[in-house]
Amino acid sequence: MKDNKQITPKALTRENFAPFGDVIEVNDNAKNFSINDGFTQRYHDLAEVDVTQENGRTLINIFRSTPLEQPVSIKMMERHPLSSQAFIPMGQQPFLVVVAPRGELDISKIEVFLASSNQGVNYHKGTWHHYCLALHQVSDFIVVDRGGVGNNCDTIKLDGALVIAQS
Repeated sequence: MKDNKQITPKALTRENFAPFGDVIEVNDNAKNFSINDGFTQRYHDLAEVDVTQENGRTLINIFRSTPLEQPVSIKMMERHPLSSQAFIPMGQQPFLVVVAPRGELDISKIEVFLASSNQGVNYHKGTWHHYCLALHQVSDFIVVDRGGVGNNCDTIKLDGALVIAQS
């Protein structure tokens, strides 16, 4: 039997997520201005989309994620060496964000964040992350990432000994 290590999710904020990417949300610190004759407030330039390496192009997708049984064991991590990747929830459910710094994967540096339904994330190029972890019910996400030639997804299998505390 493996020795499990539990990791507790922390709140997702712009400051504590900065080493891994951007938090996409409406808040008082976001650049914003009025458009459309004053009927719309535009929250501007919320994430650094980076997809052009090796002639990549921007893709906009919808991913439908099914929640895993809790507590969640972390059994894999992936990274995109050629681009950023953004996840923006389309529903009203929170979700988990599991990340580790760029470079060689160091499982001791994995962090877990609890994102609310009004927050998205944009992983910087090369940031290790788990695939999208919906909570409570099947959830849809708009995903902005890279299309084009070149291998843009490295994956590593893990033993599942790192477990996320019940969320």
